[in-house]
Amino acid sequence: MATTDAGKETGRTLIYRHSLAVRLPHWVNVLCLTVLLMSGLQIFNAHPALYWGQYGADYDPSFISMEAVQDGSEEKGRTHVGSLAFDSTGLLGLSNEDGEATARGFPSWITLPSYQDLATGRRWHFFFAWLFVLNGLVYLVCGLVSRHFRRDLAPDASELTPTHLAHEVVNHARLRFPKGAEARHYNTLQKLTYLLVIFLLLPLMVATGLTMSPGFDAVAPWLLDVFGGRQSARTLHFLTAFSLVAFVLVHVAMVILSGVFNNLRSMITGYYAIEQGDEQ
Repeated sequence: MATTDAGKETGRTLIYRHSLAVRLPHWVNVLCLTVLLMSGLQIFNAHPALYWGQYGADYDPSFISMEAVQDGSEEKGRTHVGSLAFDSTGLLGLSNEDGEATARGFPSWITLPSYQDLATGRRWHFFFAWLFVLNGLVYLVCGLVSRHFRRDLAPDASELTPTHLAHEVVNHARLRFPKGAEARHYNTLQKLTYLLVIFLLLPLMVATGLTMSPGFDAVAPWLLDVFGGRQSARTLHFLTAFSLVAFVLVHVAMVILSGVFNNLRSMITGYYAIEQGDEQ
């Protein structure tokens, strides 16, 4: 993250915060992850249940499942998480589609395509999965060559002390965002979160996705052993995807609360504004 001043405007200083090698992969990831999520839910709807181990079918014990059940004269959606079951009518298991109650895991407004079509969903998913992988490789190479990871994301020892981490957690909870010189760099919680996403969650999502491919398993059969079977890999793939959704929701909330226009401009043009009165 370069911090060279790019010029001054009235009452504020513009700094060059995000390079093109950070901004471009970011927006490609936004597109890829959106399509991957929606097409992935389309694939999930073909059999809305998750299992652990090598095998999983209708009568095997599931980890998570969604279904439509008849309750007297009324049809309801029901979601199971382990031994727990709860009514999810209208959202999961049973959705209101064009004025009619339709049995499906996730509703049509969040799947791609919106109608039930496994083959089309798989084509969308696989195309954007490989685009996502290639984009990630480009970002990784650029990050290593430019020392972006070492310079901007690796926290130093002083940032990892319990006192410093507790201070940052309290500031985030109170929505106290860095100002002045501190705003020129990622804070420790950002660094740790981005490292977790880049080097754990995203590779795990890719690896579990590849494990579900019989063709790739023929090339790397050891992946099935690593994840305990294709059904376990499918469950981990699903959970990892929703961990990324949780990250994105928190990320977007922080972008909005800390200054949506300033943050968006920095991720589009690279330039971030610091109020002169906040400079330290």
